[in-house]
Amino acid sequence: MIAETVCSAVGVAGLGIAAVTAYRKRFLSAARIAAYALVPLGLVMTGAVGWVVDTAFSPTAWAGFVVLGGAWALFATTRAVERRRGGTRKERRAAARAARTDAVAPAASAPSLGGASARGTASRPAAAPRPTGGADDFSDIEAILKKHGI
Repeated sequence: MIAETVCSAVGVAGLGIAAVTAYRKRFLSAARIAAYALVPLGLVMTGAVGWVVDTAFSPTAWAGFVVLGGAWALFATTRAVERRRGGTRKERRAAARAARTDAVAPAASAPSLGGASARGTASRPAAAPRPTGGADDFSDIEAILKKHGI
């Protein structure tokens, strides 16, 4: 009874604030405030407030919330362990199988230089590689990746 009264009072006060806001020519804000004010009134009229109050003071309901919390904790724990291991057993097997297979056509990614000269189009000579010590540039990155197991 008290919860319904409080929700009704909050709803009526919200509608009053919406009316004052509309009087100040801020119609969009007034409509939003009215929408928020109508929610508690709708909950009272549907009986949801009475159900929530009965649930809040029910030991059985609180035991149900504890059980739901335990189920959520189990889900979260198993998900964390699964992530730490690297996925499910099925996912690990599929990844290992994919790593073992060779490419279908290993030379397919090599450029075909013979076709360009046969058609009569001149191909540009390849630019000479610049000696920049490329192996030293990536050694620190490789060390970081190895440290993290990548």
